[in-house]
Order: sequence, then structure tokens, then C-alpha cells
Amino acid sequence: MASVANISTISHLRPSPHTFSVPAMGSLPFLRRRMRSRPVAAVQQDAAVWTPAPVSSSGPASADGSLVHFSVDLSDAADLAASFAAPGQYLLIRVPGEDELKPAFMAIASPPGGAGFEFLVKTVPGTTAEKLCGLRDGDVVELGAIMGNGFPINRINPPDEAQTVLLFATGTGISPIRSLIEYGFGVDQRADVRLYYGARNIQTMAYQDKFKNWESTGLKVIPVLSRADDSWKGEQGYVQHAFLKAQNIANHFSTGVVLCGQKQMTQEITSALVGDGVSPDKILTNY
Repeated sequence: MASVANISTISHLRPSPHTFSVPAMGSLPFLRRRMRSRPVAAVQQDAAVWTPAPVSSSGPASADGSLVHFSVDLSDAADLAASFAAPGQYLLIRVPGEDELKPAFMAIASPPGGAGFEFLVKTVPGTTAEKLCGLRDGDVVELGAIMGNGFPINRINPPDEAQTVLLFATGTGISPIRSLIEYGFGVDQRADVRLYYGARNIQTMAYQDKFKNWESTGLKVIPVLSRADDSWKGEQGYVQHAFLKAQNIANHFSTGVVLCGQKQMTQEITSALVGDGVSPDKILTNY
């Protein structure tokens, strides 16, 4: 099973990753419910608990609008907020009034400890993800319980156990990686921490406004574009190929890896690094 980032539908209640394209931002018709005058309470349906939560912000996350970032306020759902304990965890999300659509699995993009959750979404027509891309402030979504154990960071801690940490993300797989970076894992106590982040082109790459802050902690961000134009002077091709052509790892036995994104990328990176001596126990995913 591949990593959990942005998943549009349920298939036998197991998450599987997809990469989606999104229509231009605009108002998409669905039921709008305001919650300004009544408290939020969990509701019971189909043997699952759903917690209503108002959208506090929403907007494009990439220059071309193909990715959308939105936040939900959990001021009236403190128990749900507190249950998010580890970067890489995820949940089901649905839009009230859209009962014919299956809920979507979504990784939480913000770090644990906040009063709300943030998400990064890409869509396909006719899915919950499409509806999420049309959210506006004050719209209501319903959230399921927190799932998964997140990234098992204890396997690469204390920092002496992994002086090199390599992060790999493609597409919306950057969501849980962002959560991990902003939560913190001792970057400033390690010798070499890199993020290889793949996207089609610079216009489809999310969170570029955060790169400077991430790098201020000691993390090196390496964007990799698979369909770059002639003006791009950085890494080109697929993430795994950009990394493997010049690994530059000081000690494979003191190296940790965090993966989230396309299955082929995670498999090729894992195979190559294990073959070079990286311990499989130090190769982390969120599933």
C-alpha cells in the first residue's frame, strides 16, 4: 500500500494514493451550512462518528491553482484536535449534503498541537475532493476519527542515530512531510537533512512560500520538476532519479529516510538505499 496524502474515495475502507488535477477555483454548488450560532457536536452515522467543523480559510496552494489549501477550526472539537498526535496521521473527510460521494482520506498538513487542521487537496471531477476544492470560509465539513500512527520518528532518534535524514515527497505527498518539518525532528542536531520535492513544474508546486522558513532550521530543499520549462535551472526529471544520480551520503549506516508520494518513487528509493546499507527500520512511511 502506498503513502497516505490526498485520496479522493474509499476503496474497501483502505486508503490508496492518487494524483489529481483541479478545475479553476470558483464556487462549486453544494450544501452550505453555517455554525456561527450553535456549538459543534459529534454526530453518529453508519457506525462512525463524524465531527462537524467550519472552514476558517481556503485558497489556491499553487501558482496555477491546481492545488487548494484549506483550514478547519476545531475550537469546539478539542478532543479531535488533541487526538492528532503524530505527523503523518490522516482521517476521513466528507461534505454535508453530498451523501452520494464517498468520503476522502486526507493526511493532515499542519503539525500536531494546533486548534485546527490544515489540508492540501487536488481533485478529480465527481469526487469529494472536487467539493473540497470549492470550499469557502464558513462552509462546514465533517471529519472522521484520526487514523494511523504517523511517521515512526523514534526509529531515527536520537539524532546521533541518523545524522543524515532524507525526505522525499511527490505531489500532495508533501502534506504529511510539511507536518513533520514544522513539528520538528531535531534538524539542527543533524549533519545533513534534505527534502527532495517533486512536481510537474514550478507552477504546480505547493508551499513555496514556506521553503525559506524550512531552510532556516537547517533543512535543504531540493525541488525536482518532471516537466520544467527552459528557464528552470534546478533538478529535472523524477525525484528518485535526481537523488540517485548523486546521493552524496557520508554514512549509510547513520542515515534515515522519510517517504510520501508515488509508489514507484518510494519503491525505487527504498530498494537503492537498502542495497547501499541503509537499515530498513530507518526508512519511514505513514502507513
